[in-house]
Amino acid sequence: MASVTLKNISKNYNSDVQVIQSVDLAIADGEFVVFVGPSGCGKSTLLRMIAGLEDISGGDIYIGDDLANDVHASERGIAMVFQSYALYPHMSVEKNMGFALKMSGMAKAEVTHRVQMAAEILQMNHLLERKPKELSGGQRQRVAIGRAIVREPKVFLFDEPLSNLDASLRQNMRIELSKLHKKLGTTMIYVTHDQVEAMTLADRIVLFNAGVVQQVGSPLALYDNPANLFVAGFLGAPKMNFLDASLTSASDGVANITLSNGESTLAMVDATRTSPGEAVTLGIRPEYLQLAAPDDAAAIPASISLIEHLGDQVLVYLDIAGIKDTLCMKLSERNAKLSCGDTIGIHFPPEHCLLFDQAGNAYPRKVI
Repeated sequence: MASVTLKNISKNYNSDVQVIQSVDLAIADGEFVVFVGPSGCGKSTLLRMIAGLEDISGGDIYIGDDLANDVHASERGIAMVFQSYALYPHMSVEKNMGFALKMSGMAKAEVTHRVQMAAEILQMNHLLERKPKELSGGQRQRVAIGRAIVREPKVFLFDEPLSNLDASLRQNMRIELSKLHKKLGTTMIYVTHDQVEAMTLADRIVLFNAGVVQQVGSPLALYDNPANLFVAGFLGAPKMNFLDASLTSASDGVANITLSNGESTLAMVDATRTSPGEAVTLGIRPEYLQLAAPDDAAAIPASISLIEHLGDQVLVYLDIAGIKDTLCMKLSERNAKLSCGDTIGIHFPPEHCLLFDQAGNAYPRKVI
């Protein structure tokens, strides 16, 4: 096992196309870190640089205490699991898992021992004699992971390994990967564009956009306290509601906000950073919008444009007069008596409101 440290890492193509910009990151020994972001943001490129499959344009990569910049991929003590299973179709599961060890000259008894141990960890002992064509997609992916386990690497790298699986298998494999990490205790770096995988697997998330790290932290830290509009909008399904507003006053950590239609609300922010009159963006997650009582005169009126029943929850889409974007409210009341076309009242609880300045950066929130 080993830590991974990136110091001012950058990657350029043709000297003028920069795909990774000055990444500094320390990944602790035994940590499960997920690189997440939209397609083309540079997360897989960074993973390949850690693996030694891609040259770096600047900076230093340390695996443990050793500088790895000029160390060949085969000597970095890393095992990588790709999106493609890349199994040999004519070989059994057992031979697929042990092939790299055999080619390295390892004794047959040791290869057999490691394969058996990996198969036991992955609960695949009964599949060792099968060929890849006899396996399901999830089983093939477990073989690919087993092939990495037998190498006993210092660091595991996963490049969107679940992308080829259907929704049910993806969920099952997420659980298996979490169990595997707890069992092995090995450092794992995982790349995905799927926020659900990031939120459920990671000890820490590294969120990328256009080659730049937007925020690093625990899943709930990024969800509850996003650093900017991009982070706030990327994490969460349904996504966060955003409303154009202006700051009218702020005192004692409470900001008075006027929405673009003239309605007022409050937000709990660090008042020392606010300036009355400036344009801001108000953000609130769908689960925090509150349905007001019918006779609540302080509520903001909204018209229901669509209702989605999801079994354990209800998504209500709302239009507010003078607000250009439709809002989403998530209700846990399964039998909420609401209909399309109804006019209801809603509240924006101040403790759950986020404010973003004109550059898209979040105002610090007041500790309640």
